[in-house]
Amino acid sequence: MANELDETSGPVNDSGRDTRVIDKQIPVRVGPGSTIFEVALWICGILPGLVFLFMKISARNYLQRLQQKLQQDASQIDNYLEQRVQILQNVAPLVQKAVDLDKDVMTAVAAYRGGGRGPAGGAEGDAARNAAVGAIDHAFGRLFPQVEAYPDLKAHQAIADALQQNAYLQKEITAARALYNDTVAQWNSDIFRWPTKMIVAARAGYTTRIPFTASAETRQQARGTFF
Repeated sequence: MANELDETSGPVNDSGRDTRVIDKQIPVRVGPGSTIFEVALWICGILPGLVFLFMKISARNYLQRLQQKLQQDASQIDNYLEQRVQILQNVAPLVQKAVDLDKDVMTAVAAYRGGGRGPAGGAEGDAARNAAVGAIDHAFGRLFPQVEAYPDLKAHQAIADALQQNAYLQKEITAARALYNDTVAQWNSDIFRWPTKMIVAARAGYTTRIPFTASAETRQQARGTFF
């Protein structure tokens, strides 16, 4: 039997496809079959019913711990973002025409650190954090071309150190975002594991989480010519 998907016999999309993240949360729902399943366990005897009850308690505790891990992973990204903001605050006064860069960024950072991401760091918080990352990246994008245009500024030790620190923090942010996205993928998978986790998630009103995405400006820059 031939392969269902065969790149040698096509069809092949020569122009490629631009992959995008779907900005949508999917709620967990269970049908009447799940209720019938639980009732059937109790009809079979107290022991099967109790075993499944304890399994649901274990599943609820697991999902609660996973939510805390999501918060911890997101908080690590926040920490790196604040360090980048601090770099901006220290460097901007040294660069001519770089006024008010840190003001806009600090406003964005304060927005999501002040509770904008919701009680469990849901989609609104993810969007706020994405917006803050875009604001910080945009600020650095405005600052560093001015540094490149003035050799004297580039040779300034404080600015040179800031460039190095920024490169390091950007790598750490990328790694932290990858870790967060891995946890989001785990959450999105586990809440649909029937029967225990899915039943618990549905009754708790849980939904899928949206991973971090690149801003439209970043995506456009990535398509540009750098060399």
